[in-house]
Amino acid sequence: MAELFTIENFFTLIMLVLLQAVLGFDNLLYISLESQRAPEESQAKVRRIGIALAIILRIGLLFALIGLIEKVQAPLFGFDTKAVAGSFNLHSIIVLLGGVFIIYTAVKEIFHMMMIHNAHGGESEKKKSVGSVIFWIVLMNLVFSFDSILSAMALTKVFAVMATAIVIGGILMIWLSDTVATFLQKNRMYEVLGLFVLLIVGIMLLTEGGHLAHLKFFGNEIHPMTKTTFYFVLIVLVLTDIVQSRYQKRLIAQQDAAEKHNKLPG
Repeated sequence: MAELFTIENFFTLIMLVLLQAVLGFDNLLYISLESQRAPEESQAKVRRIGIALAIILRIGLLFALIGLIEKVQAPLFGFDTKAVAGSFNLHSIIVLLGGVFIIYTAVKEIFHMMMIHNAHGGESEKKKSVGSVIFWIVLMNLVFSFDSILSAMALTKVFAVMATAIVIGGILMIWLSDTVATFLQKNRMYEVLGLFVLLIVGIMLLTEGGHLAHLKFFGNEIHPMTKTTFYFVLIVLVLTDIVQSRYQKRLIAQQDAAEKHNKLPG
């Protein structure tokens, strides 16, 4: 641990913690949404246990990647046709599968939310078991962790610095996950916005995985969605939701005023 107390490693640690925060937002959103599928009295516990287990596994993944980085990024199989071409490694496969799963989850929840409100008038959905929710939180946390771990390995070779950044980032995530989950519970209207943001996260992972696999469709290479583009889309979605909500309230107020005016005696 003495390596942590050099000036260079201290500033690297700060940079890595900031990196964890920036790259971890999409993961945090997934955790907050997924935890709501557990029984209400267990949701906070699910988030804490899921993230704590993910921290331990992230450190184990970091240790493994240090020794196996070349194998993880080594080509496993590929193909080259007129329509599709690509060369897959373990890293690209994990990221692609993570993207597919998140898109599937977001689309399923959006349709499920629509069907529940249409058929049952807003009746609450069936909850999943605590163990199942924790499993998916841990698994998806590992999928999201690849980028942050590989980025950390590019900044420093000191294991203690990287592991400390992971622990600090995990503690911040536990704290922020309760805040985000509480906000979503108090403002249920933003759950739909959160699911569409999650859909964008899945698309981002697909583009990243496609780029890692050097995927080409009819000679056109897939380029990864940058974090800048992701945050720009996020801001546009939030602003659209805010404007739409205020405009809808204004229309309802005008409609109520017109109805009251029509009921007044002539």
